[in-house]
Amino acid sequence: MSDSPFISNCAADTIREAAAALKAGHLVAFPTETVYGLGADARNPEAVKRIYEVKGRPSDHPLIVHISSINQLDMWATGIPDYAIELSRVFWPGPMTLILKRKDIAKDFITGGQDTIGLRVPSHPIALGLIQEFEKITDSAIAAPSANRFGHVSPTRALDVFTELRKYLSWDDLILDGGTSNVGIESTIVDCLGTRPQVLRPGAITDAMLQNALGIELGSNETGSPHPPIRVSGSLESHYAPIAKVVLDQIPQVGQGFIAGSEIRTPEGVIRLASPESDEDFARVLYASLRAADEKKLDFIVVQQPDGDGIATAIRDRLRRAANGR
Repeated sequence: MSDSPFISNCAADTIREAAAALKAGHLVAFPTETVYGLGADARNPEAVKRIYEVKGRPSDHPLIVHISSINQLDMWATGIPDYAIELSRVFWPGPMTLILKRKDIAKDFITGGQDTIGLRVPSHPIALGLIQEFEKITDSAIAAPSANRFGHVSPTRALDVFTELRKYLSWDDLILDGGTSNVGIESTIVDCLGTRPQVLRPGAITDAMLQNALGIELGSNETGSPHPPIRVSGSLESHYAPIAKVVLDQIPQVGQGFIAGSEIRTPEGVIRLASPESDEDFARVLYASLRAADEKKLDFIVVQQPDGDGIATAIRDRLRRAANGR
């Protein structure tokens, strides 16, 4: 890294420096609208190997490749269905990842040995600027999982990245500080291999939004899948977990942390970690609140989960996995 732990002034020259670092085989942590990502050149096996080493990530767990626009889709994927094109037109740039049949350019070291690839165009201006600058100087894109140790809570601030990964990063790696991620949970992952799209990981782009954009029902496990199960990020039963034990939908006890909607009162002696005003606010503050519990060295975090559909579904998905521990 540079003289300070962050490159906080993300001007044009900073983005160019970060793109050059990626081209040289270094890692760059950067903000997206969902969470911070840990990026490497998607065509450099040694650089991608370092992502796995820094994260402690299993080598068969695929990475998402971040591209700058829909125009790069056919560089990485083949047999792209019309509905996938339509989804990319409607929701990119944005928090949606499409799973497609890979082209030969996408090697096993980024796909986890699968014949599929996950592609996304993030909407955060720093992320987009970095990808565009990198594409100018290479014939590649940026492979990036979340910038944290595998299975731990994803980072939504540059300080989270630094705190968790500083002893694993080298002095030539960079962390770009782009403020707090405004969505706060990872992208919706959509399987685009069948005749109908199927959501593999819920996120801010909801089932209803996808269906409304296409005018068709989504596929599901119940309707059967045209292919074997796909390994995707965040699909393990234990994931997104802090050190503290996460307990769902119970009454918190004295000394325990508490996350719940602002309309729910805090019992006496309970440590309030967050009081979100809406489901979107809940998603935005969730990971920072889980991390705050560990900073306070709490043993338990009680979370009253939001009800309903939409992004609340994604919040409950993350919390269910977090409750299974590390």
